[in-house]
Amino acid sequence: MAGNAEDMITLTSAEHDLGGSNLSGATGPDAEDLVITNNSALGIYEASIGGRTAAGIVYSKVGSRVVLLATSVLPEFRGKGIAARLIGGVLNELRMQGKTATVTCPFAAAFVNAHPDYADVLDPAFPRSNAAGHGH
Repeated sequence: MAGNAEDMITLTSAEHDLGGSNLSGATGPDAEDLVITNNSALGIYEASIGGRTAAGIVYSKVGSRVVLLATSVLPEFRGKGIAARLIGGVLNELRMQGKTATVTCPFAAAFVNAHPDYADVLDPAFPRSNAAGHGH
């Protein structure tokens, strides 16, 4: 993804990538094709479709807590719900690993607000930063 960073669009609200935001993992025509990988060297969870990088979430780690900093999607993949599927997939993985998340990315914050079933993954002491807002 690093080579494509200049083409990425950072999502700042839920309106930017609403399509298929139900993250059951089987939504949209490319759902079965979506592969999420953790590029720990760069601190990015990446979503690929058909072997092509489509989106990413930049993160940092603080102990067993993962801070989701910013979500970006390449222009040709926007509006297909890929960012929402990526965030849900990352939160599911963190849940399975027994880790918690702090959300600073506005898009990720909007996703969590819209999907309260992920509330258990949010770190109880630091669920969101002030920058992420609360959608109220």
